Amino acid sequence: LPASRKIYIRGDIHPDICVPMREISLHPTSGEPPVVVYDSSGPYTIEGAEIRIEQGLPSLRRDWVLARGDVEAYKGRHVRPEDNGFASGERLTPEFPALRQPMGAKDGSAVTQLSYA
Repeated sequence: LPASRKIYIRGDIHPDICVPMREISLHPTSGEPPVVVYDSSGPYTIEGAEIRIEQGLPSLRRDWVLARGDVEAYKGRHVRPEDNGFASGERLTPEFPALRQPMGAKDGSAVTQLSYA
């Protein structure tokens, strides 16, 4: 992305978690510092990133989430026809090969951004 670069800002509470941001340079005549905005582009804008879609994204926050003690794994389910818009044949999207066990809140826990605010 022109006139910008991806940067990471470490958390105050959890310094091991870095939030991706984009630093956008303004025209030199503005006399203003760069503007920093949240960058939701994922690994696709990381210079030198090797993308292997069949392996899925790395579980960067898994250990942090498990350490909170308020989630547990559950069985999950297989892809159903309605998940693919009832497509069939060559229009059918295959099930993702890198299956991970889903996590959900333990009884009595609320795993939402609001509950941690």
